[in-house]
Amino acid sequence: MTTFERYRFTPWLLLAPQLAIVAVFFFWPAADSLRQAFYVQDAFGLGERFVGLANFQRVMASSGYWQAMSVTVLFSVLVAGGAMLLALLLAVLADRVLHGARLYRVLLTWPYAIAPAVAGILWMFMFDPVLGVLTHVLAGFGVHWDAQLHPGQALALVVIASIWQQMSYNFVFFLAGLQMIPTSLLEAAAIDGAGPFRRFIGITLPLLSPTAFFLLVMNSVYVLFETFATIDNTTLGGPGGATRTLVYKLYEDGFVARDLGSSSAQSVLLMVLVGALTFVQFRYLERRVQY
Repeated sequence: MTTFERYRFTPWLLLAPQLAIVAVFFFWPAADSLRQAFYVQDAFGLGERFVGLANFQRVMASSGYWQAMSVTVLFSVLVAGGAMLLALLLAVLADRVLHGARLYRVLLTWPYAIAPAVAGILWMFMFDPVLGVLTHVLAGFGVHWDAQLHPGQALALVVIASIWQQMSYNFVFFLAGLQMIPTSLLEAAAIDGAGPFRRFIGITLPLLSPTAFFLLVMNSVYVLFETFATIDNTTLGGPGGATRTLVYKLYEDGFVARDLGSSSAQSVLLMVLVGALTFVQFRYLERRVQY
């Protein structure tokens, strides 16, 4: 018996614990959710009835679902775009710091260690209508802030909290990408007369495009799924559904209203949406990436 034949099952044995965890906590719930999307359960969960595509038709005909879709699109653009742009700006500034650079980088990385729920609570306290520090600052400019009453302010609150929490993740990758750019290219461009802005647009950004593409995909996933805790601990999807994203509506219908059929149908539609978004990103945006 050869060495290969003797140890041919060893890789599978090493992968078995991880595969078991993925199967139990991902594939099994996903398969069960797909099955429940075609059934309607009674209020007590004691029985179910096959209804075919009725749950999908009910979801697609719901005005609340399309409101959540519009909120999700706006929320995704603001958070993903804001977190990436702010992280890029801070990374460029931190890359130029000569004294205390390590301290600045550590401070700018800290927010990512905070859970999204905690980040939401921190900003909720700072924007509290009575005790909030930032609320008193805004009052000095004549702005009355109360996220519980004003839909736009509620959306701004969860957007700010989400950007602040995700910004550090983007900052780490952008800073690493900037430090990988050869200084000889920037120095040659400077000798040729290119100014700082021209060097950034013509050299830095194209060389950062692989990092930016990776972060675009990761931020899209973050916005669609990981911001649930921020919304749940700050606005609860309100007021008036102003912060009710697709994930939060799925939670409300499934775990609050106990409409598992509709919730499962929404989860399937969300999975299809994420798959289509990922396909578009890799199919069309990756062409502009310069490796």
